Amino acid sequence: MNDDPAGLFALESLLAGEAVRLGYEIVGASSGAEALRQVLRHEFAVIILDVNMPDMDGFAAAEAIHSHPRSSHVPIIFVTAHYADEINRLKGYQAGAADYMFTPLIPQILQTKVAVFVEMTKQNMQLREQAAELRKLNQDLRVQRMQDLERANRELELEIAERKLAEQRANALSTRDPLTGLVNRRSLIQQLEHAVAAAERHHNQFALLFLDLDRFKQVNDSFGHDVGDELLRQVAARITSSVRMADVVARLGGDEFVVLIEGKTPAANAARVARKIAQAHARPFDIGGRGIYTSTSIGIALYPQDGANARLLMKNADLAMYHAKQERDVAGAGVRFFHEELNRREKEHELWTTELRHALIGGQLLLHYQPQVDLASGQVRTVEAQLTWNHPRIGLIAAERFLPCIHDRGLLERLDAWTIAAACEQAAAWRAAPSGLERATLAINLASPQLTTETPARLVAEVRKLRLPPGAMMLELNEDLLAAHHNALEPLLRQLQAGGVRLALDEFGHSRSSLAACKKLGLDQMKIGRAFIRNIGDDEGGTDMVAAIIHLARALRMQVVALGVDSAEQLAVLNTLGCDSYQGEFFCTPLPAADLMHRLEQPALST
Repeated sequence: MNDDPAGLFALESLLAGEAVRLGYEIVGASSGAEALRQVLRHEFAVIILDVNMPDMDGFAAAEAIHSHPRSSHVPIIFVTAHYADEINRLKGYQAGAADYMFTPLIPQILQTKVAVFVEMTKQNMQLREQAAELRKLNQDLRVQRMQDLERANRELELEIAERKLAEQRANALSTRDPLTGLVNRRSLIQQLEHAVAAAERHHNQFALLFLDLDRFKQVNDSFGHDVGDELLRQVAARITSSVRMADVVARLGGDEFVVLIEGKTPAANAARVARKIAQAHARPFDIGGRGIYTSTSIGIALYPQDGANARLLMKNADLAMYHAKQERDVAGAGVRFFHEELNRREKEHELWTTELRHALIGGQLLLHYQPQVDLASGQVRTVEAQLTWNHPRIGLIAAERFLPCIHDRGLLERLDAWTIAAACEQAAAWRAAPSGLERATLAINLASPQLTTETPARLVAEVRKLRLPPGAMMLELNEDLLAAHHNALEPLLRQLQAGGVRLALDEFGHSRSSLAACKKLGLDQMKIGRAFIRNIGDDEGGTDMVAAIIHLARALRMQVVALGVDSAEQLAVLNTLGCDSYQGEFFCTPLPAADLMHRLEQPALST
């Protein structure tokens, strides 16, 4: 099967003479569909398939051919022009190939391979004919002959299976590092070239991490190569456990490893993975009852800005690793980007993380509160608690400024625990004394990008400990979390609802949202994003868009809150559209609890 008429003609020409000599017929097909039709009409000794076909590639055609009972055992030879493409070669054998050849074909080899399969088919046909004759002569002899034939077929199938297994083992040895089982240099270069081609085609980026163990030679010299080899195996296991299933981990040789990271936001993912690997290597390695300490220097290069091809990208990641090793010797660093701006940004993130840890201990965190005002009555029915950092150098910093710089999941979870405890305590204080907020709901936001199993349990426990009534607390969910709605998230939200915690969809329209999840989970509130409120009254349908969102919320039986309201004009439009509540600087900025109480004592603004 070949979609190129010239190629098909050339292949038929190579076999024409042998076909006459050995007495077999050549049937050509220019597409996968035509090949399947021919398989139903003829009995073939062997099928030769071109890997690259426009409508159905060779692998798909082979699967279809072998799925039919008549052709399920017909040997298939794949032909391709991509020499040494080990991945596709392995894929071919997995698809049931008896052989895999590369163009240009050597006539004698092709003719010999075809002749072998033709001869095998002839022998099978003769065996079938002889078996039929024996059936007529003697039933007992027929049974014996059939058993012999079956035994011969089993031996033949076993021989073919052993050959395929040997080919697969040989392929594994050529693509895998024998010590660690990771991808080897040869296979990595091939996958890296595929990544470059895919990124160029789809205008994407990817990251390459180049890792080198520190003091590995000292381990080898001090404890021997057996310990060094075991250390490399354990290092490979820790690196693999620090990355995603889709990431490629390779060993180049010696103590050098490479990680290929594709997907969205490769720079951020590369920094996160590098930190995980560095943290994993901070623990000692247990080898023969002996604790071996080592560390890893990591260089990061990004495609395409740090290299337009695989070779240059590898070189620059290696160079970044070299600088990371030098910096480790001076300042204890271990990760470095090739691009200097990313290094500056990464160091800034590390500084924010360190200072925020001190802020948690030093009492620098506080909550500011911003009311949601009911449009119909002017009453405050909900107050949103907003995390604020009283930074010793910079002053008050809102959470949206520093949280994007924090990638330490453990630290983010500690922030959530602090926020939950402080907000619940404030809600209890407002309900315990006349404050005007005795029946108000207190809404909180999470710092963590994901909802873990501990968070609902912690929030419900605080509600019960302080004896807060149902509806006293509300958890605001961002759209990214809700859009990733899956089976693991629903029980956590159901647990919160069962504990009397209300749920709100925050900043609707900020990104794609799962409206199906809103309906299924029965969220209480939808908060319209600030960008939509800013566009009220413009000439591009801003008011109509807000009206549509309010209508959508009504269909989902959710209350509607407009965020970022800062003018009487916006408030008037929202009133006419039937919005329930608003929140923004038109009423007041986020304030400490005492200042908010003072503000609520002032005369209400006209709506």
